[in-house]
Amino acid sequence: MIELPSGVDINNLIDDIRIFSWQAADILLYYSRLLENSDDKRNIIKNNNEDAPVTLADLKVNELIIKKINEKYKNINWDILSEENVKISSKIFNSKTDWIWVLDPLDGTKDFIQGTGNYAMHLALNFKQKPFIGFVLIPDKNQLWITDGKETWCEKRDGTKYRPNLTNNKKLKEMTLVTSKNHGNEILRNLIRKINFRKVKIMGSIGCKIASIIRGDSDIYICLSLPDKSSPKDWDFAAPESILKAAGGSITNLDNQELLYGETSFEHGGIIVATNDKENHGSICLEIKKIIEEYGIYPL
Repeated sequence: MIELPSGVDINNLIDDIRIFSWQAADILLYYSRLLENSDDKRNIIKNNNEDAPVTLADLKVNELIIKKINEKYKNINWDILSEENVKISSKIFNSKTDWIWVLDPLDGTKDFIQGTGNYAMHLALNFKQKPFIGFVLIPDKNQLWITDGKETWCEKRDGTKYRPNLTNNKKLKEMTLVTSKNHGNEILRNLIRKINFRKVKIMGSIGCKIASIIRGDSDIYICLSLPDKSSPKDWDFAAPESILKAAGGSITNLDNQELLYGETSFEHGGIIVATNDKENHGSICLEIKKIIEEYGIYPL
């Protein structure tokens, strides 16, 4: 059984992160409304990188979450790995502790800028390089997904709670796939066509996609990164993995191996599969692998 660092009670910790998350939601919703105005948009987008944009909302939420955790838990032996800090720091993140917070203050920044509502804040507490507890905040849907490492539930801002609704035991072609809006590629599209899913949903933010699986709106998510191209990072997957696994789903690479966190590059390349069915996840991965091999879709 995993025990939190001395002096940390899990119920109090979840209460605190809940408060911090809804404060982050206020920031994200505020800047989301401002982005509707083209004049404000120029002031909110802080770089000119179309592939990896950064907004004032990213930076404000990053500052809020790190400050709140550090203030509330001053003497706890854990570190914070944040996407924004990695981007701006010249130092290599080199943690010596078993406990690491993994933060993505705004996952789905392109969708945030485009006004689709499919953006999220990810926050996970990893233990020995594996997600333990996690939070996925989806402000536009008034949803805060939480796991205490044992179960997953969703809360609205008024405290209303509801449970996951995973529907499993489906064959691959009977599944509804949720796939990327802004990070797709022709090889992935070809694989999707060959599998011939019952339905395909297009959505930004990995957190939003995983939440759609937990809600029962979709069944499977496939991420395919091309060699020598950018791949999702630890902060993209840690919190979504934590809530999916505790809800009864699974997320692995195509060989049904668990994701490895804490690598030097923080990258998760190749093919990653998330499903609503941990019991049949391995066989689903195997079926996808056979289709890839049969049609020579991707180098395995």
